[in-house]
Amino acid sequence: MSELSARAKELRAAGKKLVATNGCFDLLHVGHVRYLQAARALGDLLAVGVNGDQSARELKGPGRPLNNEHDRAEVLAALDDVDLVVIFQELRATRFIEAAAPTVYVKGGDYTLETLNTEERGALQKVGADIRIVPFENGFSTTRLLEQLRREAK
Repeated sequence: MSELSARAKELRAAGKKLVATNGCFDLLHVGHVRYLQAARALGDLLAVGVNGDQSARELKGPGRPLNNEHDRAEVLAALDDVDLVVIFQELRATRFIEAAAPTVYVKGGDYTLETLNTEERGALQKVGADIRIVPFENGFSTTRLLEQLRREAK
């Protein structure tokens, strides 16, 4: 996290607007891509925090994640709209948020300001980030894809 913090300070000093978001990004699909494109459009650079394997398992349940944290981070880093990728091991993105200290923090439309984790919201207020909710891409989710695969396998 110290490397992210140092890089974020450099970017701010250069007058760049850093946008940050986070998630598990287990099976990357078009909903993720559109979400990341919308997030990147809100600033000069996009930093993505990726839940480590244990926290992704706690959030998503048994059998998840399908891809390990390093593979998920590598896939995200290969996207044109993603400039920085950081794996964090905690259940909540609080330390990631504090290290990135983004100008803008983005979550998908399946969240509201009220449903954001209170600890994360506190960190965002502490760093002065503008919280933006981008529209949810209906019909696209890893859970839905997995359910479809299970039905078709029967």
